[in-house]
Amino acid sequence: MSTAKKLKIEIDPKVEMEIYKKIGIPGAQHKLLERMAGSWKTLSTFWGSPTEPPVESSGVCEQKMILGGRFLQQECSGEMIGSAFTGIGFTGYDNHSGKFVSTWMDSLGTAIYVFEGKPDAGGSGFTQKCSADDPVRGPMVWRSVCAIKDDDTIAFEMYGAPRGGREEKMMEMTYTRKR
Repeated sequence: MSTAKKLKIEIDPKVEMEIYKKIGIPGAQHKLLERMAGSWKTLSTFWGSPTEPPVESSGVCEQKMILGGRFLQQECSGEMIGSAFTGIGFTGYDNHSGKFVSTWMDSLGTAIYVFEGKPDAGGSGFTQKCSADDPVRGPMVWRSVCAIKDDDTIAFEMYGAPRGGREEKMMEMTYTRKR
């Protein structure tokens, strides 16, 4: 017999459904994501070795709101440090946890990265973290910062640190809305 005790809570199914409906209503943070929907040109700068100059590349990104305005779907393509690149991401705001949650996957690997973090104080962006085992650097903590500068410009930055090590800027990307 298992020593784990099962907790059984009796709740009216109608009350339960009302709770889920209420927590599932898109709010202000979803409106922030909605501002990021559209067709974008990207300009990226990558920092590799501290002894090498940064590398720039360009690309495009299509972003759209899905599932009734609850999530932002991102499809990007371009070049990353000399290689063709495609990537797909999803970002949402979890009303229950009070955090932005994102997934990212791309053609340069087979991992699915999960980021989460709080809205920034000014209400025009969010900062997230992801812990993962990098195949070259080992266990890493990545920090991403996404800031909507205006209706036509988004700034994205990525930082990385080996666990317990010093954080370094790895990438910055500027999204400019296509006209």
